[in-house]
Amino acid sequence: MRHTALAAIAVCLLFPLVWTLLAAFGITPDNSSQPPVWAGPPTLEKFTEVGVSEPAFWTELITSTAIALCATGVTIAASFLAAYALARTPFSGRRVTVQSFLVLASLPAMAYVIPLSDAMRRVHLLDTFAGVMLSEAAATAPLAVFVLYGVIAQLPVEGEEAAVIDGARLFAVLGRVVVPAVAPGIAATAIVVFVWDWNTLLVPLVLTGGGVRTVPVAMSDFFTFERELEWPVAAAALMVSLAPLALIVAIFSRAVSSFRLQADPG
Repeated sequence: MRHTALAAIAVCLLFPLVWTLLAAFGITPDNSSQPPVWAGPPTLEKFTEVGVSEPAFWTELITSTAIALCATGVTIAASFLAAYALARTPFSGRRVTVQSFLVLASLPAMAYVIPLSDAMRRVHLLDTFAGVMLSEAAATAPLAVFVLYGVIAQLPVEGEEAAVIDGARLFAVLGRVVVPAVAPGIAATAIVVFVWDWNTLLVPLVLTGGGVRTVPVAMSDFFTFERELEWPVAAAALMVSLAPLALIVAIFSRAVSSFRLQADPG
């Protein structure tokens, strides 16, 4: 029963992706028949069309990948230090403080994108790589702090205390003791943050005016008057844009497989 339920859920989740993949290869449903049947021989023509007729798409793909990678790196580095400080510094109200990060992570982008845009304009980072990257890092940092706090808080402190007794300084303790112990949690968090940064639409849409374009912003053109809508071409572009996501997940899959997050220890 459990396997049947899991298989049904997997089919429901993967069906839109399979539909898109078929459309990318030129196989589309023929709505003139009842029920609709899949028609058209498989072809790579739509992928070629993306590469030839949409040269800007490759620049947008590289830009989007670079922004997501840099934003993920900044988020993980800053959030790890913040989460470690929270986990190793007892104070009244710590639980409320930690839970507030989850509340911040739950805020919709519309709640902060307008003041964020004004702040980027004032520091002359509007429509720049650094502005979009730092904005996406700031948007995903609360979730990363919340998750990494849970990972670090369940780690015994004996190893860190022993390193301090041996004369290790703070960053030596972090690099030699803490980071190796929580590496699966860091990898899992990095994947979630990368996917979030990659899929973000509203933040780069508001903060850019054409100088810096990410894949979600570029893909939105397929559904506006900027480009003539052709579902197979849009599907091919979408499948190409999924390549960096698949690569990142494949690289970190082994580290993530051993990740376990227990309940907040307090």
